[in-house]
Amino acid sequence: MGFNCGIIGLPNVGKSTLFNALTATAAAQAANFPFCTIEPNVGRVALPDERLDKIALLGKSQKIVPTQLEFVDIAGLVKGASRGEGLGNQFLANIRETDAVIHVLRCFDDPNIIHVEGSVDPVRDAEVVETELMLADMDSVERQINTVSKKAKSGEKESKALLALLEKIKVALDAGKPARTVSVDEDEKKAFRMLALMSSKPVLYVLNVSEEDAATGNDWTKKAEAMAKAQGAEAVIITASIESEIAQLGSEEEKKEFLSTLGLEEPGLNKIIRAGYQLLGLQTYFTVGPKEARAWTVRKAAKAPEAAGAIHTDFERGFIRAEVIAYSDFVALGGEQAAKDAGKMRQEGKEYTVQDGDIMLFRFNV
Repeated sequence: MGFNCGIIGLPNVGKSTLFNALTATAAAQAANFPFCTIEPNVGRVALPDERLDKIALLGKSQKIVPTQLEFVDIAGLVKGASRGEGLGNQFLANIRETDAVIHVLRCFDDPNIIHVEGSVDPVRDAEVVETELMLADMDSVERQINTVSKKAKSGEKESKALLALLEKIKVALDAGKPARTVSVDEDEKKAFRMLALMSSKPVLYVLNVSEEDAATGNDWTKKAEAMAKAQGAEAVIITASIESEIAQLGSEEEKKEFLSTLGLEEPGLNKIIRAGYQLLGLQTYFTVGPKEARAWTVRKAAKAPEAAGAIHTDFERGFIRAEVIAYSDFVALGGEQAAKDAGKMRQEGKEYTVQDGDIMLFRFNV
């Protein structure tokens, strides 16, 4: 699994349209009224990667298996969601379960599509949603402080450490800053993740514009991009309706021709995936053989046994070594055997740090 992103935002900003385009399905009902998405729709899409096609060709693989990305279409939040307004609590719970959030902001004006706040202002909209997430987190943190402080007073070491972390987070939330801005020590990272705070999730802002602004953006996107930059977040400009049209086209040639007429080089999906990978610090390695060429996703800085575990836990548990060929060598030399003959296959142990594009074969014994 690559990563799991929840698509969030106010109602009527284009979330479900984007979800449908991303997954090339009509699973999410896109309608001109709030809460058209009641249950979170989940869709998986293949990560487009030209390297995998080249590896499969050189490896004479019968089958190509790309890594899968998961998107969760979460219904529109409104002001007061943290107090249960709209369908608040249900949707907030769905956000907790995601690894990151794609926050869709409306950067287009259309009198035929209702805006719940009465006007277009992506920066204000982002603040509305972020505030609801922080309020919900504040409630969660305060409740946990009350629970943990009793154990901490008794001298329990883990509880004292958790209490210190919770109090640090509370200071940030009280100051109107999301939990992701809190500086977390290495030994606190696991506990921080376990808290599953919504404002701790990495954010990718997707700026949804009208077709005429697809290539250049507009004044609203400039303001939203400045906001994202100030937060250290990523922002991608797309037109959800164009993405829907692309998803309906049959061949790659048709898609390229359609994009060219709009002055675009690639679908927004590709931009979202690249930004999402960067957001979560992920990378890809490959396995290749006559039966299949497959892409796998691991964290940047992952060691070889962790990469092996992406295939099967037994591979990690019984890890002996990894046989590694760099992607550039594999392609330049014409495949595995040629790379071996040229001395470009390396034997790597448990401390090897996986590099993006590595072609790997694991030796293990359970």
